Amino acid sequence: MSQENVDVFTRAVEAYNRRDIDAFLEAFDPDVQWRPLTQAMFGTEETVYRGHDGVRKFMREVDEAFSEVQIDRLETRDLGDRIVVIGHLRARGKASSAETESPIGWVVEFKDGRVTRMTDYLDPKAAFEAAELRE
Repeated sequence: MSQENVDVFTRAVEAYNRRDIDAFLEAFDPDVQWRPLTQAMFGTEETVYRGHDGVRKFMREVDEAFSEVQIDRLETRDLGDRIVVIGHLRARGKASSAETESPIGWVVEFKDGRVTRMTDYLDPKAAFEAAELRE
């Protein structure tokens, strides 16, 4: 089952990069809880997006703020019912056209082949620490 989880997340990242929200949502349980980099990116109070409606809201906020967003997945650690993924995020601001790049990490939990909980980290070391792994 764990390789299937890696494959699910890989397809989700590919769909995200294409901005294909329907394909992206296929990876997520209807009751998913996602803690993205919301405060760092948008300065908002909301830190947890819940369910498919929450994921759609996050995608709208990203599309409002950025004209381009690309995620490159660099490393995946398979932990069975969860994975740790380290990647690289590139984005271009919609209003400013300013480009930004950052490392990014995720801890992703699965049940029945779908993401049930996902937490984003600006520091990949923090993702490893959250999963109680050493780099």
